[in-house]
Amino acid sequence: MRIVFYLLVAAVAALVTWLLSILILRLSTRYRLYPKIRERDVHTRPTPRLGGVAMFLGVLVAFGAAALVPQLRAVFSDSTQLLTILLAALIVVVIGVIDDIWDLDWVTKLAGQLIAAGILAFGGTQVQYLPFGDIVVFSPFNSLLYTVIAVVLVMNAVNFIDGLDGLVAGVAIIANGVFFVYTYLQQSGGNLDYYNLAALVTAILVGACIGLLPTNFHPAKMFMGDAGALLVGLLMAVSGISVTGAIDPIRVQAGQIGHSDVLAAFIPVILPVAILVVPLLDFGLAVLRRLRAGKSPFSADRKHLHHRLLDMGHSHLHAVLIFYAWTAVASIGVLSFLFMPWWGSLTFLLVGFVVTTIVTLSPLSKRKRTEAAAQLAETHDDVADATIARLDPLDAAAGAPGDAAGSVGADAAPSRLQKKEASS
Repeated sequence: MRIVFYLLVAAVAALVTWLLSILILRLSTRYRLYPKIRERDVHTRPTPRLGGVAMFLGVLVAFGAAALVPQLRAVFSDSTQLLTILLAALIVVVIGVIDDIWDLDWVTKLAGQLIAAGILAFGGTQVQYLPFGDIVVFSPFNSLLYTVIAVVLVMNAVNFIDGLDGLVAGVAIIANGVFFVYTYLQQSGGNLDYYNLAALVTAILVGACIGLLPTNFHPAKMFMGDAGALLVGLLMAVSGISVTGAIDPIRVQAGQIGHSDVLAAFIPVILPVAILVVPLLDFGLAVLRRLRAGKSPFSADRKHLHHRLLDMGHSHLHAVLIFYAWTAVASIGVLSFLFMPWWGSLTFLLVGFVVTTIVTLSPLSKRKRTEAAAQLAETHDDVADATIARLDPLDAAAGAPGDAAGSVGADAAPSRLQKKEASS
């Protein structure tokens, strides 16, 4: 019945976050604590960005509530590790709040993230060894280095996709919900020492995201901002890293670990990547795109995956739901390897990815049909040309292989209407 206590702690995080989000929303609106709309923003009116503050306070209260539950007190046996996790969370939230209100330069933000990640690593949350064939045991320096890189990478990957209402909150609920199921299943198998912290962190994070969602879902009244996105990324990294040492390397090398346990040992490595597949993909494409253009990898633009979905013709809500679907398929599919035959899990992943791909690309097929119908309407040339002109941004969204978003501007390919005007 341990799950009841996790659910109660998650409910505390959700309730506190929800109440504080309403309070912070009112204060932000009254005192105009929100920045001006930027060129890359999707929303059209100034919106408060301090939802991350409500989430952080909800997380703090939930940890306090968990400390009062005897069944969860094992998490608090290492007070140093827990305090460094909360301190690192405080640092990224403060950095995020300052950036949400006044816009920090990328060097300062990255420095704050590195400090937070370093505090985490020094506090004991480290990647100590990984099950790659034989167990790879890292030296203290490498363990520290890889931990800092992983934490900063995850924080920025999550932050990069925070561009649509409810996107990060919903993705985090799905991803951490699946990860919680994994950690709870491992606890049921007797692996309490390694999975207590991960289970508690994921439960609290899911609760905080649920609490923010009523004010953050489309149309959003308030955003979680960089403070919230960095907090989500930090806690997701903590939960993933904390279970990378779930299998004793000495027992593996001695042949004392069975097949199912070895498979379980790989899941902490694969599952965090699977649940972050969309943010990591967006992050990688953004970094390559900006470096190729001679810009900083942290410079802002309007070519993220969520922007591209909008340019393809998806509505705001549909774009968010597509991200949810990709996250669910990847995370549930990987988790299913624990309790399904390998071919069943692969089938689920294949079918899921095919369906989500079809849904993702559906506006382009609709555009082709509409454009073809307009071209056949020879007696209504003005209507046809207007229809094709309206669909030109979709042509651009499906454009050059070098830029999956195409170019919805001066670089876009000329439409039939433009060609007609040029010829006349």
